[in-house]
Amino acid sequence: MKKILFFAFIVFSLQNVDGQDLKPEYQKFVKSFIANVKSNNKDGVASFISFPIGREYPIPAVKNKADFIKRYDQIFDANLKKEIINSNPAKDWAEMGWRGIMLGQGDIWMDTNGKIITINYQSQAEKDLKNKLIAGEKGKLHSSIATFKAPVYVLETSKFRIRIDDLGNDNYRYASWSIKKPMSEKPDLVITNGKWISDGSGGNSHYDFKKDVYLYQCYIIVIGTSDSPPAQLTISQNGKEILNQNAKIVTK
Repeated sequence: MKKILFFAFIVFSLQNVDGQDLKPEYQKFVKSFIANVKSNNKDGVASFISFPIGREYPIPAVKNKADFIKRYDQIFDANLKKEIINSNPAKDWAEMGWRGIMLGQGDIWMDTNGKIITINYQSQAEKDLKNKLIAGEKGKLHSSIATFKAPVYVLETSKFRIRIDDLGNDNYRYASWSIKKPMSEKPDLVITNGKWISDGSGGNSHYDFKKDVYLYQCYIIVIGTSDSPPAQLTISQNGKEILNQNAKIVTK
């Protein structure tokens, strides 16, 4: 699930990169992928996918080959298939260094072994599903936090459940509960006017939430060491850190 955030983030910064013709060894598996899409060979396309592959929250990730084939037409709609089929392996697919190989402006990313690692394109069917899932999710939340533009993350530490929502206009909301409480209960703490901050081109980022003398920071770790957690919560009081807990990403 971390992949989709990472690659969606870097696409904009790569739009103006002057690409060279894709190397012949990479063109070989790109051509094979295109051929499978053109023939509507779902099994063949599935063989190129690195599972699980994330979809935009709250749409669940595609877990495996069977799940992918079931959802194939929802993800690979006519527009995406047309883009892939009409693409030139040498010109329209570009190697972006360690990030991998992207189609066009980043609708699809492959690694250098020929595996699809991210599909940033979203069909109308997925957009409709996303809106339906968000509406259903709002109905399960406590009424005090049921209004937002888009959900962002639900994180869990050993002690806290944390929900981050986008309220629009670069305004993020932090809501937290004791780990034993459901999100249908009133949050123990709510902070608005939070900010999203990029931590470099690797995809890492964090959210800052200020309340009086306290600063709550939620770090999303895409590029880290082998033992790095997927996320982290830190709380500071007057600039002094008073809490630091690893977190798992429940949804994103």
